[in-house]
Amino acid sequence: MEYFLQQLINGLTLGAIYGLIALGYTMVYGILGMINFAHGTIYMLGAFISLIGYLAATTVGGAPVTLALLLALFATMAFTALWGWTIERVAYRPLRKAPRLAPLISAIGVSIILQNFAALAQGTRAKPLPPVIRGGFTLINSDDFPVSLSWMQIIVFVMTVTLMAGFTWMITRTSLGRAQRATEQDMKMAALLGIDVDRVVSATFVIGAALAGVAGLMVTLYYGVIDFYIGFLAGIKAFTAAVLGGIGSLPGAMLGGLLIGLIEAFWSAYFSIEYKDVATFGILVLVLVFRPTGLLGRPDVEKI
Repeated sequence: MEYFLQQLINGLTLGAIYGLIALGYTMVYGILGMINFAHGTIYMLGAFISLIGYLAATTVGGAPVTLALLLALFATMAFTALWGWTIERVAYRPLRKAPRLAPLISAIGVSIILQNFAALAQGTRAKPLPPVIRGGFTLINSDDFPVSLSWMQIIVFVMTVTLMAGFTWMITRTSLGRAQRATEQDMKMAALLGIDVDRVVSATFVIGAALAGVAGLMVTLYYGVIDFYIGFLAGIKAFTAAVLGGIGSLPGAMLGGLLIGLIEAFWSAYFSIEYKDVATFGILVLVLVFRPTGLLGRPDVEKI
């Protein structure tokens, strides 16, 4: 039981990170009906920006750890938001009226370019970071297997819940959220009613990229090692989470992320760790076959 509880905590922590990345996928799909396959690369760039920002603040600026983390967080969100805006302007807006395959290929091309840019700029070796946030609580002090909850895991949970609550408030209570919902329902009618559709779409990319940047910062602090290739696999798993929860559904994206994290943690704990990715993508195949709309998704209705 102690081992099970520890894997439950680990899986929920990993799933919260996947959920933040999945939110970007489901937001873009809800607005444009397209998948932004460059989103995983934005997450990777966020990890590198957070590492560079933290090291610059501590070694060059001599800032304390708390201030350095806040500066790294703001820098990561700012730079990843800028990258998200750039991807929308370069890879999506010129091809918005083109067949859906064209922006998909364009996004994959942007992802490859950014991935190789990171490899050339930072090198192909993994970049380690010593533990920054140490300590935690021992929930069950058992001689066989103590169950612990680290401060870093608590921070991941609190930040994920805070961002999800703030994002839900923005969607339901603000003018931007109402414009996003209107654009999602009918882009042409929203434009006729005076909504700046281009601004809404750009804002959606910016917000999703900023959330991916936060996920990159948390992964850097949680695991302490990053490389230029982490965006590919994490992006595919976050896309799997979005499909599992119901592509286009914001609660579904977070639910799918938590489920994928739990599946990966429990499979690694009780079965062969080499096949944990096979189990994750096997879930994607099963969902697409038996429930294409996902757990909380709704069937697409053709608009008149």
